[in-house]
Amino acid sequence: MSSPDSRDAALVLSGGGINGVLLELGFLKRLRETSFWPRVGWIYGTSAGALSGTMAALDRLDDLETFLFSLRADDVFRPRRMWQLPLGGLHDYTLPKTIAERIGDPDALGADLAASEIELVVFATDVSEHLDDDGTQHFELAYASHSVDPETMGRAILASAAVSALVFPIRIGDVIATDGGWVRNFPLEHAAANRSVKAIAAFRYLSSYEPTDVAFLQRLRARLERFRAVPPVRALLAELRLAEERARRGEPAHYPELIIRLMRVAIARNTVLEERLADERDTSMLELHRLREEVIGAAVASAPQRRRRRLEIELRELFSDAHFPFRHDHRISRLVVRATPGEEGFDPTFRGEWSDESKRALIERGYRLTDEELARNPELLEVARLG
Repeated sequence: MSSPDSRDAALVLSGGGINGVLLELGFLKRLRETSFWPRVGWIYGTSAGALSGTMAALDRLDDLETFLFSLRADDVFRPRRMWQLPLGGLHDYTLPKTIAERIGDPDALGADLAASEIELVVFATDVSEHLDDDGTQHFELAYASHSVDPETMGRAILASAAVSALVFPIRIGDVIATDGGWVRNFPLEHAAANRSVKAIAAFRYLSSYEPTDVAFLQRLRARLERFRAVPPVRALLAELRLAEERARRGEPAHYPELIIRLMRVAIARNTVLEERLADERDTSMLELHRLREEVIGAAVASAPQRRRRRLEIELRELFSDAHFPFRHDHRISRLVVRATPGEEGFDPTFRGEWSDESKRALIERGYRLTDEELARNPELLEVARLG
């Protein structure tokens, strides 16, 4: 077992649905084989990353693999009947029951996380009513397993994975929470802001979506044609034809699809900005370090000999006391594995069959991409060995 002082690395796991969690399992399995793994002290995860991060923090990756191979679409989100009004969401959220039955009760998972050497931090989106909003509300909810009670942590993990385009949100104490992807799909910045973190290994899921399948609209229209003499059915048939025409033009066929498209935009954009912010912070830090050394060097060189030592100390203290948006000025070694599901990917709206062959291919893809990224970035493992 590693000592607490030796844990100076973090994992960052993005959202990504069923494809994401399978790819992340491959990512985690490859990292577990390296000298980096014993140094992990924190895992930051959203949505799919909250689930895979939970099992990684508990050292239960084998259990996660067993769970994923048993998982079917209806075990996560079960589509509601066609005759049901969409007032309760498009799907029933069945994942909490599935997790309780096959992995463990969420409260028990929260208790195990509280006792783990690795701290898990998960993210959700606050969709509570904010009647007195003062303009500073950022709608991000962060739950750390070493700080919140086990019951809250268990519900936070489930809320983080509650895809809000499909299901209703979850109550956590006094707030209403849903999929964290809306505000923090790739929580890289939180890991970088941790003063104790010297290295980060991150997985970022890259979404890919097939064009809208209008076959179900066509099937529905064919079934309703026999009742076209009924005025309301005639009106519905006209709406279905309009939906098919919109789909052929590349437009959202119906309102739920519009919501899903907007969700994709929001998640993709905040993910890109997260990584861009990290890159800009690193560049700023390096430039600040260069500028500091040049300024100090020039000032000391131009000062009288007797003043040089004291002047250098004063200038370094001045720079040290300066406040910048980033909390430290040491370089954080960072590796980011970016992965698409490829041809083996499952429908992101949880339709269709999930074959074991495709699941195995996605896990292997995540493993292979991580292995390739480690080969390109040996510095990460050097940090682990020297840390």
